[in-house]
Amino acid sequence: MTWVGLVIALLGALGYALGAALQQYEAVAEGASFSLMKRPRWWIGGIIGFTGACLHAVALSFAPLVAVQPISVATLVFAVPLAAFMYGRKPYKAEIFGSIAVAVGLLWLMLLVPEHNVKPSLSTPAALVFIAVIGTIVLITHLASKRASGPAKALLLSIGAGATTASVSTFVRVVGGGMDGDFGKLLHWFTLAIPVLLICAVMLLQHSYAVGYFGIAYAGVQVVDPITSVLAGAIMLGEPLPTSPGTAIPAIAAAALTIAGTITLGRLAPDHSKKPPAAPIPAPVPATATADLD
Repeated sequence: MTWVGLVIALLGALGYALGAALQQYEAVAEGASFSLMKRPRWWIGGIIGFTGACLHAVALSFAPLVAVQPISVATLVFAVPLAAFMYGRKPYKAEIFGSIAVAVGLLWLMLLVPEHNVKPSLSTPAALVFIAVIGTIVLITHLASKRASGPAKALLLSIGAGATTASVSTFVRVVGGGMDGDFGKLLHWFTLAIPVLLICAVMLLQHSYAVGYFGIAYAGVQVVDPITSVLAGAIMLGEPLPTSPGTAIPAIAAAALTIAGTITLGRLAPDHSKKPPAAPIPAPVPATATADLD
């Protein structure tokens, strides 16, 4: 059943990448505001991305967080070229190398986590503490982003978005993985928390996309989301982490590769959607010319 979950996760991740590229294009054009809701392409991207997220949720019902989350990282290699296509250009070499470095580094890091399917169980006090920690991360990054600009601003906002997305994955894993065919277990506040956290994640994503640095914003989410999810799975759900001393050096190398790729993406110039030029403001008619007409 784990392999079924991995295949579903891959399909969902590809849909999420395409939806993200579409929504980022519109967010740059309109800004992260309610005017986005008037843009059909933003809705299309949202529907595609939501479908991908639903497939991701289904995958989490078949396989543990530590197995499913790394799959979404691979879509970074596809998402960046898709975003470049939206702007009618070829991907920059730095975009390609940076996205591949982040994807390979993070996948390498995730593969060091031992696979073991543990039935998820989470108490209400632990869940509330977890939400409070995520809220603190979002608050700190949001306040810090107000003093930042360019790729640093996009990265800070994406950290908050990634942490919130990870909280969605964690609750989905708890609800879906703990059902055991009993749909009555869906009648829990954990189920209601999922859409609320998802809406918050979407809002944070749009703000990070609107800055114009899709590569760094998408990479930030893809790095923070699985790492936070794996830590949540290990700390709260009892999913194992690597404890062998022999994994320390590979983990450091993988982290260094991921950081290098993120820095590369952060040094790229921002994208801007093609907007129609503003109509020229007519020059005022001189007073003497007005008098001559009289």
